[in-house]
Amino acid sequence: MVTRVEKFTDLEDEFNQYIRDIVYCSLITVDKKGRPRARVLLPIWELVDDRPVGWIAAYKTPVKTAHITNNPHVTCSYWNPRQNAVYADSVAEWVEDPTVKREVWDLYRKGSPSGVGYDPQHYWKGGPTDPEYGLLRMDPFRVQVLRGRDMRSRMWQPGDGS
Repeated sequence: MVTRVEKFTDLEDEFNQYIRDIVYCSLITVDKKGRPRARVLLPIWELVDDRPVGWIAAYKTPVKTAHITNNPHVTCSYWNPRQNAVYADSVAEWVEDPTVKREVWDLYRKGSPSGVGYDPQHYWKGGPTDPEYGLLRMDPFRVQVLRGRDMRSRMWQPGDGS
């Protein structure tokens, strides 16, 4: 049984706890033929106007770019062997704004409010202006948190119909 919550903050603590524990997610995109594709990535999350916003620092590969351009709907799926899970169904877009890219770069370095992060300098030697540094923004339209020990499931969806 799924319990719906009105505000994301009603499940935010559990969301962050599981993400800190699991760290990596499977990001699922969809190709032009409607076929899913998964890859393992490390998103960071923050709260903006009481709503979660996800960020993924990633190489802007032709496959990811084609998938997001054709269908911006993605799912971040987190799971651990205790059967705890988080699913964030989102609309994704590539961000090119240098100010936002620098802010998220710094958020990765210091650790996000969700408690995860890393030094992106290990991957992009040129820093936040490195031409290979891509940034994907995810705005969830549904977040579900599942606690394995009793299969308690809670779900948030924005009230504005997003």
